[in-house]
Amino acid sequence: MLLIKNGKIITMTNTDYENGYILIDGGKIVEVGEYPAKLKSEVLKLENLRIVDAKDKYILPGFVDAHCHVGMWEDSIGFEGDDGNETTDPVTPHLRAIDAVYHLDRAFSDAYKNGVTTVVTGPGSANVIGGQFVALKTYGKRIDDMVIKDPVAIKIAFGENPKTVYNDRKMSPQTRMATAAILRESLLKALEYKQLLDDYKDNEEEKDKPDYDIKLEALLGVLRKEIPLKAHAHRADDILTAIRIAKEFDLQITIEHCTEGHLITDILCDEGIPAIVGPYLTDRSKVELKNSSLATPGILSKAGVKVAIMTDHPCMPIQYLSLSAAMAVREGMDETEALRAITINAAELTGIDKRVGSIKAGKDADVVIFDGHPFEIKTRVMTTIIDGKIVYERKKNEGN
Repeated sequence: MLLIKNGKIITMTNTDYENGYILIDGGKIVEVGEYPAKLKSEVLKLENLRIVDAKDKYILPGFVDAHCHVGMWEDSIGFEGDDGNETTDPVTPHLRAIDAVYHLDRAFSDAYKNGVTTVVTGPGSANVIGGQFVALKTYGKRIDDMVIKDPVAIKIAFGENPKTVYNDRKMSPQTRMATAAILRESLLKALEYKQLLDDYKDNEEEKDKPDYDIKLEALLGVLRKEIPLKAHAHRADDILTAIRIAKEFDLQITIEHCTEGHLITDILCDEGIPAIVGPYLTDRSKVELKNSSLATPGILSKAGVKVAIMTDHPCMPIQYLSLSAAMAVREGMDETEALRAITINAAELTGIDKRVGSIKAGKDADVVIFDGHPFEIKTRVMTTIIDGKIVYERKKNEGN
């Protein structure tokens, strides 16, 4: 059993504690409250109790990066460690991130040493349909034990990336029209496949079971609204195409990057479409990014769009997730909303909020102790706890 006491707890549940405690047992949060008033005295007498004194420190839920490629593009490796894009076929919904992530990649320790305890990682944006994202803890001995949810979404992509990749190969898509058409064709085939499966299930004696199709099988979760489409879209017209197709097929969708979202904020609000925005500490490396602005998260959030902030690691290193949120605050985003964008909002938009994203009894014990507010540039992570286990404690005079 683990007790964290004496710190300022920002729970992300609208109830914070100036001098609080968190009681952890079996990898879960058992109690959260004001210290010592709400803590039962007998708890302090338990023989197996470990106490962490967080006096004058901030305690927050572990950060959640809602869109990255951690472990898919390995740190300092090159081609041998690049497993994020299968650029031989524009339609690959059956590819699973879990089969490509290298869990011993240095980026995972960079993550938890800087407060990121959950990553939603997966394929890149070379393909119209890239494959399946997975939500992982950032600490574990093997990938299977780190999984929170698999799959958490299926990646699709619009705009420059699929156009560029397949133009170089003299294949389709080479236009935005072709990208949309290929996506529609795949979804229509999946709908037909689903109908055949449903018909067979309803009447196995008279109906034939369709031949197994691994690509179409992978899309069934999207059609059943079990998981969303994770739609890479920077430019306003690509964002609108993603929304159009999601409406045509009655699908759940999140807009990833949403670079020009501030130009169509009213539409995103009217349609109730959430945005996972970023990365922001990068250059405008291509035409689609010409309108990139650190003000976008704040503009969207203030208008009523639910926003999460991403790193898109390795486009921006995973350890700078909180810095990205802090920069959004500098450019007008509400501070609490910026914290939500890397905690509870990120968890809700990826369907894992029952386990992570806030400090609440019953949730996974993923907790980070900081020596100051996480948006202050000089602040350091002092302790990281994942599933109730202390996985990192900063040593005196330790550097990055």
